[in-house]
Amino acid sequence: MEPRLQRRVQRYGWDLAAGDYEALWQAQLAGAQAGLLALASLAPGDKVLDLACGTGLVSLEAARTVGPLGQVLGIDLSGQMVEAAARRAARCGLVNMGFARMDGEALDVPDERFDAALCALGLMYMPEPGQALREMRRVLRPGGRLALAVWGERARCGWSAVFPIVDAEVSSDVCPLFFRLGQDGLLAGLCEKAGFHAVTQHRMEATLAYADADQACDAAFVGGPVALAWARFGQEVRERVRARYLEAIAPWREGRAYRVPAEFVLVSALR
Repeated sequence: MEPRLQRRVQRYGWDLAAGDYEALWQAQLAGAQAGLLALASLAPGDKVLDLACGTGLVSLEAARTVGPLGQVLGIDLSGQMVEAAARRAARCGLVNMGFARMDGEALDVPDERFDAALCALGLMYMPEPGQALREMRRVLRPGGRLALAVWGERARCGWSAVFPIVDAEVSSDVCPLFFRLGQDGLLAGLCEKAGFHAVTQHRMEATLAYADADQACDAAFVGGPVALAWARFGQEVRERVRARYLEAIAPWREGRAYRVPAEFVLVSALR
């Protein structure tokens, strides 16, 4: 997919997913997000960039950690995600943070502005993740910390069937090379190529727990990366896609519930 079109698909898709994202994914991603924050070693007074911040789940935790003397900027390509994050911050009474709609591959931020840069499960959607990493390095101060999380190997993520199932119904891939960054050493290598050092990587196993088929399907189609394609499907196509996805995750059904295996890759580095 042409990069400009891919960015547009991601922007409008996540605009559609914003209202359902937290309810469907907050608990599922909590372990990976906590692991990322631990790697970042944030301290009171730090200035933090949260790239592809979504509804602010990581941003808000970072803001609590850095305290009133610190500052957090959350950016996302989706305007609806950014607005949801700002509302969440206001409800929590956090004033040491802000949000902006911004392309992570072309940051409108001065050089050497931040002590830490975070990106929780956002790089997989970017046409040029290496460019995003170079931008994060540019805005980090010398010695600044990078912490990343991406989905792991395709074979270790039971929900991965959603992509070929949806791709069979559309004219182009919805998320081309989505699991590529989960391949062994690839993300760490991109960090080194972007100029980072002291790069570390480890894998984290997880289980995505859903109460029933409706919740499992909503997470995959309504509040996730294929939301734009799903919104354009007619009822017949939706029923076909849903049936195929439930067949794909059937090995992990437990009564009405589903416990689908997943994997994350966490990477840390220094500028």
